[in-house]
Amino acid sequence: MLSPLYMAEISPPEVRGSLMALEQLAIVIGAVLGFWTGFFTRNYPGSSSWRIPLAIQLLPGLLLGFGCMALPPSPRLLIQQGRTEEALRSLAKLRLRSRAEIDSDPLLQIELLEMQVEAALIEQTSTADSSGQNAKLGTLRTEWHSWKRLLSPKLRKRTLIGVTMMFFQQWSGINALLYYGPTLMHSLGLQGDAATLMSAGGVGIVQFLAVLPAIAFIDRLGRRPLLRGGSLLMASSHLLISVLVWQYGGDWSAHAIAARVSLLCVYLFTAAYGVSYGPIGWILPSEVFPLSARSKGVALSTASNWLNNFLIGLLTPLLIERSASATFFVFAAACSLGYVWATREVPETANVSLEEIDAVFGSSAGQEDLALKHQVPVPSFRHRAGQQGSLRDALVWG
Repeated sequence: MLSPLYMAEISPPEVRGSLMALEQLAIVIGAVLGFWTGFFTRNYPGSSSWRIPLAIQLLPGLLLGFGCMALPPSPRLLIQQGRTEEALRSLAKLRLRSRAEIDSDPLLQIELLEMQVEAALIEQTSTADSSGQNAKLGTLRTEWHSWKRLLSPKLRKRTLIGVTMMFFQQWSGINALLYYGPTLMHSLGLQGDAATLMSAGGVGIVQFLAVLPAIAFIDRLGRRPLLRGGSLLMASSHLLISVLVWQYGGDWSAHAIAARVSLLCVYLFTAAYGVSYGPIGWILPSEVFPLSARSKGVALSTASNWLNNFLIGLLTPLLIERSASATFFVFAAACSLGYVWATREVPETANVSLEEIDAVFGSSAGQEDLALKHQVPVPSFRHRAGQQGSLRDALVWG
């Protein structure tokens, strides 16, 4: 939960989308390493087969624990706490600036100024209740109002896009393959533990390879075309698997070609997911919300991800037990609905301006945020000459 939040808060705006996409890459790498660790230790004698994988997990935990001591605190959090000087030092460390450059670098000062304005905007929006009166920041009433804003007419469609994106990401079937890969592979006619594990492990490798071009070209190709194309490929793959399992599942040994085609479809689905739903699932929610509602909008979208992840883990074994063919058909139906949803409801958010986003959603939430930003009292900043400057001066220096 905290990793993407910290990444978003410390990232420069121009690379924030790519860094958020890297989260999906990190998730895939972890899944691949975890799977193959279990694969290579499965035949160790005694309890070593499970003690070794558990012990290996201590290493990244220790690395993260001690590594956090070297990580600078989030400048945005420090600004919200009123610790501006500490925020400036932290920002300088993140941007690889020396102490001598803190007061003389105008870009560093401007970025700090933007963070201060952003924090003031969020506070001003959060402390206004539905009747227009002010409430103390941090109270339950204020929190309830800020969450309730996500369901207001101006933000409802954006919230639905964030929540629905995570719904389709999970019900595309990717985690069903990662969690129950050996079981699903067995339903496709693969016999023997080694063959099943090797095939299921290949899913993680294919997904890892597919995420790489997505990170490089996602801004150039756009979110919407990738979602639509990925939905079609995933739905087609699941549907073909469902038909083959229904037709030949009773005697795979006599239909080896059908089994290989099914396995190929699994890999095709995984590749399509890796370039579409995988990275875009984390990027799209962060782009559709206006600044004042972004943190809670992304949080609610992430909650949708984990809720549907839980349902997938709970229901997939039951579906497979009843009918493997029906299981893949359910995923095919979900991907088909995802295509319709991406076509009719999802706007293109790559390189789209604030005005265009508001026009797409038929609301003025983003423009209202912009107007509020101009009303926020702007703190002074220090530029090269050590003088005090205004926001207009900062923009000139930038």
